[in-house]
Amino acid sequence: MDRRDFLLGTAAIVTVGAGAWALSRLGGAQPARAETFEVQKTDAEWKASLSPEQYAVLRQEDTEYPGTSPLLNEHRKGVFACAGCALPLYASETKFDSGTGWPSFWEALPNAIGTHEDRTLGMVRVECHCRRCGGHLGHIFDDGPPPTGKRHCINGVALNFQAAA
Repeated sequence: MDRRDFLLGTAAIVTVGAGAWALSRLGGAQPARAETFEVQKTDAEWKASLSPEQYAVLRQEDTEYPGTSPLLNEHRKGVFACAGCALPLYASETKFDSGTGWPSFWEALPNAIGTHEDRTLGMVRVECHCRRCGGHLGHIFDDGPPPTGKRHCINGVALNFQAAA
């Protein structure tokens, strides 16, 4: 194998990998969910009611850049609610600093979230979403603190904070 063949082969591998990644980000590798949700809106209604960043995360399962959410430094008592439908999702008492750059919680409020298997990006993860509107929140991992051992790694743009009175 000469240098030219090596470079062409490497370029082909990179191109195929980038294409597979892009397809997975667009949802091409993920089957559509058959769930129905209490809050139903057209795509145009979601776009009109959410910021572009919220729409990308909640409706298109995008991810915000780590370290960009003002909710990382939110330490007051209160509730973190869905930015799409205002359903309370997480109590402030379950929030912890995971060091990942995203707001993290060790437990959701009862009957607040739904989950499904996410096979995008070449791995298997647990995706979590608002059980009322289906908005994508983030993922759940098994490396959190006691008492659950779970880390709900949540996009801050998918949440609104409501301080306790």
